[in-house]
This record gives sequence, C-alpha cells and structure tokens, in this order.
Amino acid sequence: MLITQKSQLKYRIQHILFILLLLACIGFSGWLSNAYNIRSDWTAGKRHSLSNDTLQLLNQLPHEINLRSYQGDNPTLNNAIDEILNRYKNNKTNFSFKIINPEIFIDQAKADNIQHYGQTIIEYNDLTERIDKISEENISNALIRLQRGNKPNLLFLTQHGERSTHDTSPVGYSQLASELMNKGFNVNSINLLTQNLNIKKTVLILTSINKPLLETELRKIQQYIKNGGQLLWLQDPVLNNSQLELTTDLDINFIDGVMVDNNQEVSQMLQLSHPAYIPVLEYKQHAITEKMQYFTLFTTAAAITGKKDNTQADSTWLTSDLLITSETSWSETKNFILGVEFNKEEDMAGPLVIGIAQQRQLTPENSISQNTRQQRVVIIGDTDFIANNNLGHGANLDFILNTFNWLTQDDQLISIAPKDAPDLQLDLSAPVAATLGIVFLIALPVLFFISGAAIWIKRHKK
Repeated sequence: MLITQKSQLKYRIQHILFILLLLACIGFSGWLSNAYNIRSDWTAGKRHSLSNDTLQLLNQLPHEINLRSYQGDNPTLNNAIDEILNRYKNNKTNFSFKIINPEIFIDQAKADNIQHYGQTIIEYNDLTERIDKISEENISNALIRLQRGNKPNLLFLTQHGERSTHDTSPVGYSQLASELMNKGFNVNSINLLTQNLNIKKTVLILTSINKPLLETELRKIQQYIKNGGQLLWLQDPVLNNSQLELTTDLDINFIDGVMVDNNQEVSQMLQLSHPAYIPVLEYKQHAITEKMQYFTLFTTAAAITGKKDNTQADSTWLTSDLLITSETSWSETKNFILGVEFNKEEDMAGPLVIGIAQQRQLTPENSISQNTRQQRVVIIGDTDFIANNNLGHGANLDFILNTFNWLTQDDQLISIAPKDAPDLQLDLSAPVAATLGIVFLIALPVLFFISGAAIWIKRHKK
C-alpha cells in the first residue's frame, strides 16, 4: 500500500477522533455512575440486598424514618454500616441516616442517652427504638416494633404448674419470651386470682396444668372468650378436668393418647430418636403457615377434633387445620415409652390434626365492643415445641411468631426473618476430603516434580 501525505493525515485524524471518543465514553460512564445507582446481587441468599420480607415491611411504612448510629472512628466499620443503611435508603425515599462519632458530637449523644459505641436510634411516627448492633434483622425488627406503636400484651397464665417465661432450663420458655420481646410484644404473667383480663390488644396463653383451675379463674377465662379475647391454648395429652368446660366453649375435643409416627425413613432423615417426635412436613393454606418452607417438630403431642355433636354448619367458629400428621401416624393409648404398636381397636389412625386456628365474627350483642370485630383462637396439642431445647428445631420459632402475629391481627408482619446463606461453608464427606487431600497435597506435587525432572534431563542431554 502506497503511503502518501494525504493517507498519513487521514490516519492522524482517525487517531485523534478515537482518542476523543474514548475520553468522551470515559467521561459519560463517570457521569452515569454518579447520576444513577444500579446494583445486582448474585450471591446465594442475596446477602448484599434487603430480603423480600424487609422490602414488604418498608412498603407498609408511610412515614419518614430517621436513623442515627453512634460509631467510633473506624473507617472500615463505618463503611460497612454505610453500605447496609444505603440498602434501606435506596428502597425508601424518606429514609435518612447519620453515622455520628459520640466523642465529637457529645451533646447529641447525651440527648439520645448513648451508653456505648454501636448504639443506634431509630425514629418513626414520633416513636423511638434503640438497637445495639446494626444488621438487617435488628433494624427490621425495630421497625416492626415502631409500626405496632402500642405493643400487644401476651399474658401467660400462672399458678397451676405451667411453664415459666423466666425459666432458663431446657423445658422453660425464657428464649421464647426473649424472641417475642424482640419482635415488639410485651410478655407478662397473669394470676387470675388477683388480676382481671382486658381483651384490648391482649392475647391470653393457656398451657398444660397440673393444678386445677379454680372456679373464679375458669369464669374469668370463659368471660374473656365470650367477650372476644384472643387466645392461644397449648395442651399436652391428658386434660385436667377443670379445663373441660373450655373445650365446650371452643367446640373442640382432645383425642385420648399420645401422637406417634413410626415412619423409619422420615425418622432417619430428621434423626429422630423416638416415634413420639412428630414432624409436620406440609401445611394447610393459612396466613400463619403460608410462607413456611421447613418442617416443625412436636413431642408427645395430642390430637384435636371437633365436638362429635357439633358440625361446622351450626358452630359459630370457623376452624382451619394448621398442623396435620402423616398417614403413618396414630394416637397411641398404651405406654409409648418402651415401644409403639398400632391397635385398631383402641388407637385412632392418622392423619390427625394437632393444631387448629379458629375465628369468628362478634357483633355488639355478644361482644363488649360497639363494632363488629373478629376473634381469633389457636389451639395446639403440645407445649414442648417452644421450650428452650426445642425452639430452634426446624421452623418452630417461625411458626410460633407467625401465630402471635396472626392472633394480634398483624398478618402483614408474619415471617420477617433474617436471610440465610447456603454457600458459606463447604460440607465434604470423609472419602471426598481424603481424595482431594491426596490429589492436591501429594499427586500434583509429585507430578510437577516428575515433569520438572524430565525437562531438566532433556535439556541436560542437549
């Protein structure tokens, strides 16, 4: 090709235009990065994005959210906190936050009563919540508490041998109480001999008893139900005679015996040591269970059924089955400790119901309220599944939190939970781990040594 002065000029102009276009593209890309913020989170569990539950919660909060986080002079930590809080700001236009050094802004820290680094103040609708650690779970739970405003009262009946919310032993309810308070509930005990029940923003919790209800206590509970009070009843097998009238008021019966399931395949999969451990693997459609994806586990549970002389048509209660056992289960009426065997003459075969939800509409005539309102009741044939030693099994915690949210008619807040991350660790069997160790620690070094020796010998011969 003949190179002339004219062709050289063309090449020079092309070169200058290319440089100008490249600089223009770089400048335009820089402007786009400042003007727009587009993110894509490809991590398993979306660990760098807000969960769908949190996004749903933010959409339910119309008012402005102000957050002040008091942190020390630690750029790395502050950048991580800034990244978390920007996730909220990017998804809610009226969300604002500040990261404040309490050693510099002393007056502001004193006004917020800051005691140590890490404390954060969240303001919403003229209400304030304080958290001690920045995380999506802590922030979202604080927003739930702020949205509730007046916290629902959960009253656990006492004085009859019930489990205690202060008991830190394996069979106590202290962990449950802590989780409930963290979700915005007031958890208290009630003695009906000295205290009265108020149905407003209250849920009464009855559990199995070994001392009978006195006549005064029973009448207060029955009046509470009649007036439209929300109720959670947790009952183990063998009902106390003083509770029989309550089953009539609620149109239910507890079936004799202890629920067992002798499905060996499921027991091995879930590592269950005894047939009296009852896993519930599938759920009926209901607001309490619609988002649940994991099994719940119950121990020595009792089955529940409707009154034999009553039907759904003539009952004021609309009943939904929540927890249903498998077809391989039955209600064992004999001693289940030493072994179980189905006896069709005495035992009732599954599937059976061990948890129900009831609701009914109350008019001013049968309620202390002047307006038509809805009453909700949940009855579960087990008290062990929320004890300290069982609360972490499967979805037990999610189920009971959803239950209380439904009972307090906060259905939209059900299943606000932290995201899981399935790819944080690699689980290898012993043979696979041994094989990888041999390959990378022995085989590959030996192969590299042999290859290097062969190359050295070949070159040495030349």
